[in-house]
Amino acid sequence: MPAAVNKEEGVPVQSADTEPPALEFEGVSKFFFQGKRRIAALQEVSICIARGRITGLIGPDGAGKTTLMRLSACLLKPAVGAITVLDIDAISEPLKVQASIGYMPQRFGLYEDLSVQENLDLYADLQGVVKADRPGRYAELTRMTNLGAFTTRLAGRLSGGMKQKLGLACTLVRPPRLLLLDEPTVGVDPVSRRELWSIVDRLVETEGMSVLLSTAYLDEAERCDEVVILHEGRILGQGPPGDFKAKQKGRTYTVTAGSLKKRQLQERLTGAEGVVDAVIQGDSVRLVMADMEAPDAAILLSSVPDVDIAAVPPRFEDCYVAMLKAVRTDDALDWKPSAEVDTRVSPPAADEAVIRVDDVRRRFGDFYAVKNVSFDVFHGEVFGLLGANGAGKTTTFRMLCGLLPVSDGQLSVAGRDLRRAAAKARARIGYMSQKFSLYGNLSVRQNLQFFSSAYGLRGRKRGDRIDWVLNRFELSELADAVSGELSLGFKQRLALAAALMHAPDILFLDEPTSGVDPMARREFWRHINSLAASGVTVLVTTHFMEEAEYCDRLAIMAAGEILAIGSPIDIKRKAAEGREKPVQTMEEAFIALIERQDQPEKST
Repeated sequence: MPAAVNKEEGVPVQSADTEPPALEFEGVSKFFFQGKRRIAALQEVSICIARGRITGLIGPDGAGKTTLMRLSACLLKPAVGAITVLDIDAISEPLKVQASIGYMPQRFGLYEDLSVQENLDLYADLQGVVKADRPGRYAELTRMTNLGAFTTRLAGRLSGGMKQKLGLACTLVRPPRLLLLDEPTVGVDPVSRRELWSIVDRLVETEGMSVLLSTAYLDEAERCDEVVILHEGRILGQGPPGDFKAKQKGRTYTVTAGSLKKRQLQERLTGAEGVVDAVIQGDSVRLVMADMEAPDAAILLSSVPDVDIAAVPPRFEDCYVAMLKAVRTDDALDWKPSAEVDTRVSPPAADEAVIRVDDVRRRFGDFYAVKNVSFDVFHGEVFGLLGANGAGKTTTFRMLCGLLPVSDGQLSVAGRDLRRAAAKARARIGYMSQKFSLYGNLSVRQNLQFFSSAYGLRGRKRGDRIDWVLNRFELSELADAVSGELSLGFKQRLALAAALMHAPDILFLDEPTSGVDPMARREFWRHINSLAASGVTVLVTTHFMEEAEYCDRLAIMAAGEILAIGSPIDIKRKAAEGREKPVQTMEEAFIALIERQDQPEKST
C-alpha cells in the first residue's frame, strides 16, 4: 500500500497503519568537489518509497538520480541526513543493506569474454549463492529473460538488449527484496524494452519485490505506480503519474496545417505566446499551453490556412516539461539555433540522391550482418534508420562513413564511390558516433582544435571555424571547461559541434540521443531541424520512436535486412496490414513489423 502524500510539499508521509517503506530518505544532502568548487548533488531530499511497488525516478541530466541510487545502495555516504533501507539503517549497517538489495548501474559489469553461464556463475559466487540453490534459480532466470538458448554464447557477442537482460539476471541471482535499476533501458530497442518491463512487472507481482527505476523514457514513467521528480538535487514532486497528468487537463492540443510540413509547423509554434511545449507527434504538432484558454489559430499561426486545432488528453511528459520549464533559471530551453550553415560546395538539386545504397552486404566470416540492403537519401532529407539491437544499423552506418569496407554491392556518398574514393567522400560528411568520441580530459576548445585538425583545417580558417561553432552551439562560456565534467546534454552539443567543424554536406548520427533526458533531446532536434532547413542531409538512427516522427522517410531493419521503407505514415500503414485497428504510433508500428518478421512461416 503506497504511502500518503503531503500535497503541499509533494513528499510522502507515513501513516500509522502502513508497513515501513522499502526506502526512506530524511533530509539527505550529498556534495562533491570539482577542484575547489563544491557541487550539491542532492539537497535536503526526503522521500518514502513504498514496498511492493514500482517507483520511477525522473529528472534531467545532472539532477542527482544516480547519486540517489548509489546512496540507496550504500556505495556513498550522505553529508547529512538519514537513509533507511528495508528498515535497516543504511549509514550504520551498509553491508546488511547490500545483502538485501540488488543494484544494476547504468554500465553493468558483464565480463564479455565469459559466456552467459559463466557470468551467472561468477555473480552467484560474488553474491554467496549456495551451489545447491543455483540450478533452480538459473532455470528461472533464463526462462524469464529468454536466454536459455544462449547460455554458451560469449556475453560480448550478445545484442544490446540481451546484454541488459543478462545484467538483470546477474543482479537477480540472489533474489533481492529491493531492486535498484539505474536507466536499464538506455540504448535498448522498443521490443527489448518491452521485454525488460515484462520481467520487472513479473518480479513485483510474483515475488513481491520493491523496485526503484530511473529512466529517460517518459512513457516508461507512466507505467510506474509512483514517480519521484528530481531537479538540481531537489524533489519537485512525488505521486502517481495520473495525478501529474491531471494538472495539465485542458491545456494539451494537437495542431495540423496543410500548407506546412510538420517540422516547419513545429518551428512556427515553438516559443509562440502561451506555448509551453511544441513537439512533433505523428503528422501533427502537440502543444502544451500555459493556461486553460483554448489556443487561437489566428494568433498562433497568422496567415497560415487550413489550421486545425484539437484538444487531446494530457500525458505525463506534458506535465514534466511544464514543471521543468517553470523552475529552470537558465536559458538553455529557450535557445533557438539560427538556420545558417555554411557549405563549401554547391548543393545538389533537391531531387538528387546524395547517398546511394545498392544491394549492399557485409559479411563477418560466415555471418551476414547486412544483407541485400538498398535505399537512397536525398538532398536536405532527414532519413531515419531504425531496427532492433543487432539489426545491422551501426554496421550500415560504418560502411557509409568509409570506416568499414563493403563485402558486396555498391555505396556512393556525395557522388563518390566508397570503394574507390572513400577519403574524398569522408571529407564531405560529419559523423557523430553512438558513444561520444570526445576526449574527456581535454577542454571544450581543445576537443574542437583536435577535431578541426583531423578534418584538415589550418590557420585562420581553423580559428574562425572554432569561433563559429562555439557561438552557434552556445559553448563560448564553457570553452575552457573539461569536457568530461559536462552534463550529457552539453557533451552531446559538443559532439555535434565537432562533427560539423568542416561544414559537411551530409551528417551521420548514430543513436545521438541515447541516455539523454527529454529536455536535451528537444534541444538537439532543434539543431537537426535547423541544419536540414539549410540543406544538410541527415541520416540518423534512434531507439526513441517519437523521434522517428521527425524524419522525412524511414527504413526499418531486422536481421540485416530492410523490412519497410517510406514516410512515417507509410510505415504505419504497412504495419497495420491485416490488423483490425489502425496503428497510431511509430512504436506500435515498429513492434508490429518486428514481430511479424519473427513469426515462423505457417505451413500451407
